[in-house]
Amino acid sequence: MVVPAPRPLGAVTRGTTHPNRLRRIDNWIVETCAEPLRAAPDPLVVDLGYGATAVTAVELRARLAARIRADVRVVGLEIDPVRVTDAQPAADPPGLTFARGGFELAGLRPALVRALNVLRQYDESEVAGAWATMRGGLAPGGLVVEGTCDELGRLGGWVLLDADGPRSLTLAARLATMRTPAELAERLPKALIHRNVPGERIHDLIRALDDAWHAAAGYAPFGPRQRWLHTVSAVRAQGWPVLDHPRHWRHGRLTVPWPTIAPT
Repeated sequence: MVVPAPRPLGAVTRGTTHPNRLRRIDNWIVETCAEPLRAAPDPLVVDLGYGATAVTAVELRARLAARIRADVRVVGLEIDPVRVTDAQPAADPPGLTFARGGFELAGLRPALVRALNVLRQYDESEVAGAWATMRGGLAPGGLVVEGTCDELGRLGGWVLLDADGPRSLTLAARLATMRTPAELAERLPKALIHRNVPGERIHDLIRALDDAWHAAAGYAPFGPRQRWLHTVSAVRAQGWPVLDHPRHWRHGRLTVPWPTIAPT
């Protein structure tokens, strides 16, 4: 008996993409999600909504294989069947394949899901359901990385989720081109982008970063990295529970626990 594939859940998005657009996120995944992937009996990763071209799925597989596990398998999922067909020349079985699917993950049980620039094109009311569906499809100990970034990957924000729900928020920027941390608000994940208003904790965090950045203007002659390091140090000294280490800050990143900035 042939079991039919699950009906794809979701809608076709614009699909815009760019080589190296997700490099910043991928590097963070390698540093943060390496141990769960190494421990997984099946190192299966789903790249959900890879877009009009397969380039970011190809890059994800190469980065994970080179730095975590050579036997990692990446499956790129798209709802648009034309995009699946167009991506087939980039497939390199068994390391990289493409299939039709949505938030239901095509019935797969991955150790990791990367869903970037997908929910940004949905309504905020649809986020919780999409999160729950993806989390429900994970293998034991699996993780979801969901968020958004700008067209060149210079600004981004993403949420790390496990089977129990969201765990953390990471904000990231290419410091050489960031004028002020307030720009990060433009690329918050869908669950937060409309919450950057007074009375919401994410607004407080962005405001604290921006104030600390301007207060650290004296470090600007030493470069944006030194200015950012002092900015994050000042925010942490104010009581914000920054999770990562200064070596992560040097790359323009900041991670805080989800409860710290969860919508009220």
